[in-house]
Amino acid sequence: MKVKVLSRNPDDYVRETKYDIQRVPRNYDPSLHPFEVNREYARALNATKLERVFAKPFLASLDGHRDGVNCMAKHSTNLSSLLSGSCDGELKIWNLTKRECVRTLQAHEGFVRGIVVRFCGTSFFTVGDDKTIKQWKMQSPGYGEEEEPLNTILGKTVFTGLDHHRREGVFATCGQQVDIWDEQRSSPVRSFTWGVDSFSSVRFNPVETELLASCASDRSIVLYDMREATPLKKVVMTMRSNTLCWNPMEAYYFTCANEDYSLYTYDMRNLEQPVVVHMDHVSAVLDVDFSPTGKEFVSASFDKTIRIFPKDGGHSREVYHTKRMQHVICIKWSADNKYILSGSDEMNIRLWKANASEKLGVLAHREREAANYNQKLKEKYQHHPQVKRIARHRHLPKNIYHQAKELRVMREARRRK
Repeated sequence: MKVKVLSRNPDDYVRETKYDIQRVPRNYDPSLHPFEVNREYARALNATKLERVFAKPFLASLDGHRDGVNCMAKHSTNLSSLLSGSCDGELKIWNLTKRECVRTLQAHEGFVRGIVVRFCGTSFFTVGDDKTIKQWKMQSPGYGEEEEPLNTILGKTVFTGLDHHRREGVFATCGQQVDIWDEQRSSPVRSFTWGVDSFSSVRFNPVETELLASCASDRSIVLYDMREATPLKKVVMTMRSNTLCWNPMEAYYFTCANEDYSLYTYDMRNLEQPVVVHMDHVSAVLDVDFSPTGKEFVSASFDKTIRIFPKDGGHSREVYHTKRMQHVICIKWSADNKYILSGSDEMNIRLWKANASEKLGVLAHREREAANYNQKLKEKYQHHPQVKRIARHRHLPKNIYHQAKELRVMREARRRK
């Protein structure tokens, strides 16, 4: 038990000899309160504790799929719409405000491998295991109308990924090669290969819109320019990357989710080594998505957890998990920077808060002022041991905790060696 007592050091106020001048405690700046720092520290500590008390990130579960959720897509113009495709070829459109499914269609035979919404938001494209690319209207069919695609393109091989250009009617697919398609044509405008037998994902750069990158099965990441006839650059890693995501604010940077439990942020101008290695997962990382501010990204892993990383931090600031959630296959960060959506093996889509302790809804002026003040206090005192310890602590499932410990020991051993 701690007992706090007042203790005074006699050296501060007792004279050494009776001829000395009396020592008087002086406050040289009368505008500063003598206990200001002590008060602020106590407030920062309380704010940090309350943040952990109110950290309840899980909001809702959207169920309705009859097989594992394999891919998701955000609507390009509407915040409350989400599209998801499952392993049985079914595609659902969700209204996130009402938390219900508004439309279901049988898009493909076998897996839905990719969904992407056109930049104008009027239609969307899907690819699947049945070697087809289909374009669908965003509006539900009218009364008596059939649920038919606007356009169907038959490919020669299975498509594994899909992405749309930000400003033009052009989209890219990947499978045995990376193809660039024009929406008006039924054959690819351009095809890229670089001695690779298959690609797992392809992504357009949201800023430099002519650039795109893909992850290949030979452990490489390949960069392309649509205006060139051949690929630009290639970086080969020690293990395969599952997918990648460009930073929406800084055109040069992209982060890839790797099989070796880590994520790597690269600068495309210098692919010799990654800018940052983000470590914390204890199993393969399956998907990654940046926040619209470009300051953070969220990753989904085979270890049944979701983690939020700062773009330049090696370790995650947040980890989300539930008892029922299985391997998380796909992840999206909403365009208003407030929510995270995850799709997992056990047929559910989960909605999370991006900031676990944030109060949702309309805030009164005093509430907002208090929240901002507390935030500044936490930033000011974040390196104090007590504050840091409370802010960093996260409860982890037992198996993940022990695996992380084991990996840490292995890393330390390699470093010593």
